[in-house]
Amino acid sequence: MTVSREEFEAAVAAYWDAKDTQRELSSVRNAVGAGTAGSVRGGKHFDHIALLLAKFFLDAGYAPEDIRVNTRQGLELPGYYRPQKQWDLVVTHDNTLVAAFELKALGGPSFGNNYNNRVEEALGSAIDLRRAALADAFPGERPWLGYFFIMEDHPRSRTSVSVRKGPFPVERIWLGKSYQDRFAIFCERLMDEGLYDSVCYITSSKEDPQPVEPVAGLDWRHFSAAINARIRYLQELGLPRPW
Repeated sequence: MTVSREEFEAAVAAYWDAKDTQRELSSVRNAVGAGTAGSVRGGKHFDHIALLLAKFFLDAGYAPEDIRVNTRQGLELPGYYRPQKQWDLVVTHDNTLVAAFELKALGGPSFGNNYNNRVEEALGSAIDLRRAALADAFPGERPWLGYFFIMEDHPRSRTSVSVRKGPFPVERIWLGKSYQDRFAIFCERLMDEGLYDSVCYITSSKEDPQPVEPVAGLDWRHFSAAINARIRYLQELGLPRPW
């Protein structure tokens, strides 16, 4: 029930190769807008990472039909403030949402264009599903949510970003921070508030795909341990049930 560090690093490297392929295909179809937005929205570049996460559950005895990745249908989960939202990896068994994963990235060269979008997406997805759970949308055990994020390592993501002057001062923690720093703070706060049960935040690039983990508590080791802990917790409750 262990996914190795080597498998994790290989999946991150594959992300960058698939990202280029997706960009090329989107360009041919005249589907790419400014920057890399088209390739980020395409989704296929996350297939290797989604499949790697799926392996945790396959190895734990979940049936293939329990596991839905971003190459299959059935990824829509009910919300509270909207009818449903599509996740990137969904694991269900009987009436329990075993795990749902959001897989996102932020790339350059213009990091500012999509930074706020990524923050709002992560918040909206978690808050919507958590509230739906309170409204009994998921009758089994409490849903478990995971968030995996890749920040492209680039001079512009490592450079401090100015804060515009407004009628009220921003919290001092944000001053002088780069986009890499900002997202580290954001991911830590997602965990602190219990919006996600585990978060993995890495930086990487096409030129050097070796993942860097800026925050110890948000690294792959903690992320994989949290997934395994969820699996063991449900095993103690008799899930997955043998058919």
